[in-house]
Amino acid sequence: MKTYIKTTIFILLLSFPALALAGNYTHSKVSKDIVDTASDAGTFNTLVAAIQAADLVDTLKGSGPFTVFAPTDEAFAKLPAGTVDELLKPENKEKLQAILTYHVVPGKVLAEDAVGLTSAKTVNGKDFKITKSGTDLMIDNAKVIKTDIVASNGVIHVIDQVIMP
Repeated sequence: MKTYIKTTIFILLLSFPALALAGNYTHSKVSKDIVDTASDAGTFNTLVAAIQAADLVDTLKGSGPFTVFAPTDEAFAKLPAGTVDELLKPENKEKLQAILTYHVVPGKVLAEDAVGLTSAKTVNGKDFKITKSGTDLMIDNAKVIKTDIVASNGVIHVIDQVIMP
């Protein structure tokens, strides 16, 4: 019975839509696409800069739908010193595209659906692992810290680390 209660609480927590993203997300922003939603949040500045450097803006503003597992600025800061600057250089565009597309799953995968999966095929073409660790949902080694931030062309789930293909 305790397992059933823990599982139910876990599913409810993950499926409860995030009403705030960095304190300024509202339901009225559903008309904004993934890129604009991330830009407006103020906590994805590095991700947005990387999307721009990788020439993925038009793709992620497209009709989708897409599911983006979005690392925060703090997640990018956990990378070894100089990594982000190196990735943002034009000569590393393909490597940056490979990393960013590893954070994107085609289709709209809400948290309630993700908890039932063990992996997902990314736009990159590779699969990442989806596991539950206690009450946490993990994407490879990254913890999902906010879920179901709905955009006009998909959904964003916030993760605490950059995942590598």
